[in-house]
Amino acid sequence: MLLTQLKYRITRLSFFSFSLIMILLTGCIENNKNPNPVDSVIASMSDSLPKMTLPEDANLEDEKWAGIDLDEKAPVLPLYPDEQAKKFLLPQGYKIEPILTEPQIEQPGAISFDGNGRMYVLELRTYMLTADSDGTLEPNSRISRWEDLDDDGIYETGTIFVDDLIFPRFVLPYGKDCILSMESDADNVYKYTDTDGDGKADKKELFTTKYGRSGNVEHQQAFMYYGMDNWLYSTVNAFRVKETPNGVIREETGYNRAQWGVTHDDDGKLWFQGGASGVPSHFQFPVHYGNFEVENELAEGFEIPYGSPIKIADLQEGMKRVRQPDGSSNRVTGSAGNDIYRGDRLPTSLYGQYFYGEPVARIVRQINPVVTEGLTTLHNVYQPEQSEFLRSTDPLFRPVDMTTAPDGTMYITDMYHGIIQEGQWAQKGTYLRTKIEQYQLDKVIGLGRIWRITHESKERDTNKPRMFDEKPNELIKYLEHPNGWWRDKAQQLIVLSRDQTTVPELKKVALSHKNPLARIHALWCLEGLGALQIDVLKKLFNDSNPKIRIQAIRASETLYKSGNKSLAGNYLKLMEDTDVNVALQAILTVQLLEIPNYKQQLTTVINTNKANGIQVVGTQVLNKEKAGNRSNENSNLYTSAEVETIKKGKVIFNELCVQCHGNDGTGTPLGNGTVMAPPLSGAIRVQEHPEYIIKTILHGLEGPLDGKTYPAGIMVGNKEQTDDWIASIASYIRTNLSNNASPVNEKYVADVRKKTNAKKGTYTYPELINSVPTSLALNPNWKVTASHTAPNRIGGTASPKSAFNFEGWTTGENQKEGMWFQVELPTSTLLTSLKFNSQPISRGWWEDAPPPLQTYARTYEIAVSNDGENWKILDSGNGTHEDYYLDFEPISITHLKLKLTSSIKEENEIPWHIRQLKLYSLKPNHQPSK
Repeated sequence: MLLTQLKYRITRLSFFSFSLIMILLTGCIENNKNPNPVDSVIASMSDSLPKMTLPEDANLEDEKWAGIDLDEKAPVLPLYPDEQAKKFLLPQGYKIEPILTEPQIEQPGAISFDGNGRMYVLELRTYMLTADSDGTLEPNSRISRWEDLDDDGIYETGTIFVDDLIFPRFVLPYGKDCILSMESDADNVYKYTDTDGDGKADKKELFTTKYGRSGNVEHQQAFMYYGMDNWLYSTVNAFRVKETPNGVIREETGYNRAQWGVTHDDDGKLWFQGGASGVPSHFQFPVHYGNFEVENELAEGFEIPYGSPIKIADLQEGMKRVRQPDGSSNRVTGSAGNDIYRGDRLPTSLYGQYFYGEPVARIVRQINPVVTEGLTTLHNVYQPEQSEFLRSTDPLFRPVDMTTAPDGTMYITDMYHGIIQEGQWAQKGTYLRTKIEQYQLDKVIGLGRIWRITHESKERDTNKPRMFDEKPNELIKYLEHPNGWWRDKAQQLIVLSRDQTTVPELKKVALSHKNPLARIHALWCLEGLGALQIDVLKKLFNDSNPKIRIQAIRASETLYKSGNKSLAGNYLKLMEDTDVNVALQAILTVQLLEIPNYKQQLTTVINTNKANGIQVVGTQVLNKEKAGNRSNENSNLYTSAEVETIKKGKVIFNELCVQCHGNDGTGTPLGNGTVMAPPLSGAIRVQEHPEYIIKTILHGLEGPLDGKTYPAGIMVGNKEQTDDWIASIASYIRTNLSNNASPVNEKYVADVRKKTNAKKGTYTYPELINSVPTSLALNPNWKVTASHTAPNRIGGTASPKSAFNFEGWTTGENQKEGMWFQVELPTSTLLTSLKFNSQPISRGWWEDAPPPLQTYARTYEIAVSNDGENWKILDSGNGTHEDYYLDFEPISITHLKLKLTSSIKEENEIPWHIRQLKLYSLKPNHQPSK
């Protein structure tokens, strides 16, 4: 082992000495079948120091390249954890120790704890294994679960909870032996459960869909997070989701502009962490109120990092971003992971402080949020000393997540990696690639550490949580725990239990407990259980503690949206509260709920309350064009005709449907979690194939829906209405109420009406669902081939099967006659429709940028076969749009083939793209409705 280290700690050796060491080294490795991962990394380093030259198109007068050091350099070598620990710099009194490292885990990206304190680790085992991102989307990542069974503080016992994942986006413990997660380039979030107690998930269920997006692995949604308001949030996505007794619902939010990191404070406000910006991206107000422009959010000098001298200057932006002479970063350039520390085993001065990682600068920053007149400004606590809370002189320290732990301390997730920038920005010829090769950073892979930060003034809490062994009523006592992790987890498990026997005690805590934090959590427990009542809220609106008044306003929004409009007067009155933060909360609520006549009251408040927060937010609310857009970034763009159709549908819905389905489509509440009719909000069934909603509106629906009975009992049909009327209400439901599906037109309704004209009476749910085409999930037994295949992005899989997800398939070259894409199914399947998208290629985002290149097939033919020899053409013609949809009479097939029938002869290279391909099938025994 010492020889292994010696080999690369000597920069120049004679050929004879080097050969001798290699012989001894080879013998050592052969006698050790499982070498330490650190040794394996060192052994992978090149035998000679790289000789660097300036790339051909580089200009030494350019600020990116000016002053670059191209001398031969010894590689950056990984250290053992105990060696690395010596490289950390912390304020006096703090200590840091490893609690879980390689080889047990590899390349950790985040951690999270369940109700029994078991730690789940998101292992991104395919991240940047080469400078070109090769293999990033291979199914080799995992989620592992770890415990400290011998109480020594080290997590020594673990299992692979979920394996063979494609770069998972997050891990969220969600009840006993259960997590939520999803893979990159996918659209579905799944619930993974261990049903037999062996520490490995053996059950996989769909939790929600329409959650993903396209992009490289750094730009997709991440960090699903359980907020204090019982909603689930994530980075990137401008919406939130929530599981209710009647299904998962969805609401639009503001844009969080984050990449990797979500946390919340004692007030339940979410803090999102930006990525490339290097700073927090959204933190002024809860994100569901939208976006507001606030000046001077960051204190002067905030963007300057004070990392230790690491010397290697491996920054994407080049020499202009390098602080000389120490080679560190002169501006924050990439951040990851965040935590509002709410534990009880570090100095009290840290409580409520915001921490985030800057893996490029190799620092963990402590931020003091200062609130003045309702607006927050962020200050780097250690800026006066030109320092940071945690620094390291080890260039491989990559802090990507911070977590308040059950033991009251703070954990740091350290990927301990050579490259911390996706391959799209590390290509040959770039400044960063030059530095990667110079220091052999691409060789440092497969490592990773979790660290615990403690302080000499306090011992970590050795009382282990055992919440899964306790009844929901027994969890209420933890709502006053001094460690926020215990409070959050107890609330989550109480809400997930749906145990109504907790309500009397929770009500008592919410109204009169001496601990305001316990009261806040009890309030949100009541909200999550559907047991929050008007009498409780009205008492809390008048509470002497302004923080309680704020939480009562926020929690009451659920009741108002469900139809209790009596709260409007309370909101208008609270806009005049003497506490600026309470008044500001009331303003945010009235604009969100669009309380009648709120603008008149707001104008009065602006004229009388000169607090900065009131002025900034109030003015933007009155000027809607400046206020935040709460629309989903992924929402569809509609034609003017579709907009008019949706507008008509909104009127119809509010006239006829809200009485049973509720204003927001979640169902009119009747108490105890019961709603009058099935929720439409976020419902997969209404967003999937449009036949479902059209048939329901035309012919009606009665009886249990998916095994659940609703008091409304029956929805009558509307066959007497016009096709335009049916299309309007169907389009509104599919594009609103937190749904994000395509609208439908009159012609499609007419076709469905004709197909079902003989239908007598209303549908039952089994009859309806069996008559509607359902999308087929990509099966490993499907043979998907193509005449041409290329990566759709750097690090892509270059697989035709990618046509079924957000990554997509591409020919990689200009469209030519005869190019083809084919799906072969193992058994004959009754196919009835298909759809896909051909994503345009952007040519820039600046104002005068040329329009995107359209990648849909210019001329095409789509054919099917049931034996691979005899083919039937389903469609042919000229492509005109990036979205393609085709309905046809049900036909049994084993083969589907798409083919180009002409070549493109243009100056620009225009490949053929297919992504999000969906095939719809009917059950073989399906007969047209009668």
